[in-house]
Amino acid sequence: MNFRTLPEFAVRGKRVVVREDLNVPMKDGAVGDPTRIVAALETLRYLRDHGARTIVLSHLGRPDGVAVAALSLRPVAAELAARLGSPVAFAEDCVGPVAQAAVAALHDGDIVLLENVRFHPEEEADDPRFAKALAALGDLYVNDAFGTAHRAHASTEGIAHDLPAAAGFLMEAELKALATLTTNPALPFVCAIGGAKVKDKVGVFTHLLERVSAFVIGGGMANTFLAARGVDVGKSLKDSDLGPAAGILELAKARNVALHLPVDAVVSTALDADADATTVALSQIGDRMILDIGPRTARAYAGVLRAARTIVFNGPMGVYERAPYREGTRTIGAAIAEATRLGATSVVGGGDAAAAAHELGFADAMTHVSTGGGATLEFLEGKTLPGVEALERAARQQSAV
Repeated sequence: MNFRTLPEFAVRGKRVVVREDLNVPMKDGAVGDPTRIVAALETLRYLRDHGARTIVLSHLGRPDGVAVAALSLRPVAAELAARLGSPVAFAEDCVGPVAQAAVAALHDGDIVLLENVRFHPEEEADDPRFAKALAALGDLYVNDAFGTAHRAHASTEGIAHDLPAAAGFLMEAELKALATLTTNPALPFVCAIGGAKVKDKVGVFTHLLERVSAFVIGGGMANTFLAARGVDVGKSLKDSDLGPAAGILELAKARNVALHLPVDAVVSTALDADADATTVALSQIGDRMILDIGPRTARAYAGVLRAARTIVFNGPMGVYERAPYREGTRTIGAAIAEATRLGATSVVGGGDAAAAAHELGFADAMTHVSTGGGATLEFLEGKTLPGVEALERAARQQSAV
């Protein structure tokens, strides 16, 4: 990856358009989880403290190209100001006279957050004219929104055609951390992977099978692998098509990559029947459903992880949101934390993996916790991220001038 970074540019007095991922959960009209806002602070503080006139772009939710009051970024502006400890103005549109007036009113060190870019259908269409309208607001473009880097939208890809461009500090940190997983990772390299379905992560398995020493597998996808090996998993969630799982098992065997599966499980008669939760051997599942890896499995996985030098945690081992089914994820989280203290590099993928790490208290012990969900997944699949490619293209164009 070859892109320019923020400190390479003189920003004082310049209008800097910053794409952040402020797509935060909302609750009763206020920010429910500020994690992504906190992640954006380093870049925004740098621009404020270096006298830039900062114009922040973001989306919130999926308004499908129309203005939806419940998806306005106005409450996010208030939360952002509180976190920054300095004012953040808000403009009720991201293009046109309202946005232009808000930008014209900025002084050095000021910040304005513009309204949800997805209120315009041209955003997700990566419309060149819309991208040019966004670009016309600034002198420099900074993409700090790794969480949307896998989207070829006007504010993530199109705008970089029309302005000098740089990666923000969060974008830079995300890409450096994830690159450790694909560029000469220290061995043993272990991937702890969970999630609902194997079919959703076939690309991750295929790409990482060329690099990892072992997988430890939990969540619904473990049920699919077990079923592909002939285990009766009862009413457990699993893919209807066992073909992809069988193919991965064969590929792992051919490449001599250990693919660890549960040997026991925490089961129940129903997801909400917590009182029925019990630990059983795989032969005793019956007509119940698997909702977490069992303690024998968790101990075995922890041993594999403690010996690792590079670790990616890409999904919980069970339904960690409910108390009876979180010990598997908690145990492997503690093992990853211990390995990290001993010098291993540990990266937590975004989405459910990051949510579990924060909920169960091991996020702070990791080397890096990604803010990306789909972007992290596509990176681990080896796919090109349009937002990153746009930064690289802009760097090549700028070096040719």
